Amino acid sequence: MEIVNVKSEERIDDLERNGLKIIQNPKKFCFGMDAVLLSYFAAESIGNTAKNIVDLGTGNGILPLLLSAKTSASNIIGIEIQEEMADMASRSVSMNDLSDRVHIFCQDLKESAEILGHSSFECVVSNPPYMTGGHGLQNPDSAKAIARHEIKCIFDDVCKTASALLVPKGHCFFVHRPFRLVDIFSSMRKYSLEPKRMRLVYPTIDSEPNMVLVEGIRGAGVELKNEKPLIVYEAEGVYTREIKEIYSF
Repeated sequence: MEIVNVKSEERIDDLERNGLKIIQNPKKFCFGMDAVLLSYFAAESIGNTAKNIVDLGTGNGILPLLLSAKTSASNIIGIEIQEEMADMASRSVSMNDLSDRVHIFCQDLKESAEILGHSSFECVVSNPPYMTGGHGLQNPDSAKAIARHEIKCIFDDVCKTASALLVPKGHCFFVHRPFRLVDIFSSMRKYSLEPKRMRLVYPTIDSEPNMVLVEGIRGAGVELKNEKPLIVYEAEGVYTREIKEIYSF
């Protein structure tokens, strides 16, 4: 493992998979369960078939790192508009000796197809900002605000870019909030990303869902499979068996 510079207020966290570690800054952004579930949802579908994967809005690089362990992809790219976050992700890649497989680019995801090439990827993943706009934010330029609110891009931008990057019949995977499902499906179909599979995530069996995992295929026919609910906790503070398996506990 390469020794890299860890800046003030940053920390190194163990991902507990394949010896991977990640640099994080709690004052900027730390990954959550949504990224872990998305990596599982994507790897479950594409497994060892996709050789070229791109993550739109990679943040600190959590999805490229996890997908390097969960897939056999030889080329995994993370796109991040914030220079400080992209730098953090790049240092995590170097620290894990993954520079031959994982590459981080600091750029606007809306420009990705022109830079990386149209129809160049079998798989696109994204954990985009969930909240519309930046209304009421004290600092709309903060890393946390940009990660959570549609400030630098909207979901429509993500779908447009994903469609341009994907090969015909290529797969895209998103994690989002259930209250945005109409927007999600509308944008996906607008750019020929046919929703094929979705799974709602519930904190507990008797609660409302707070996440949704969606898979789309570029240019596919109409047919959506709604998979069984994914329950996070079986009791207070106790993960369900499936969550433990996903996290490899």
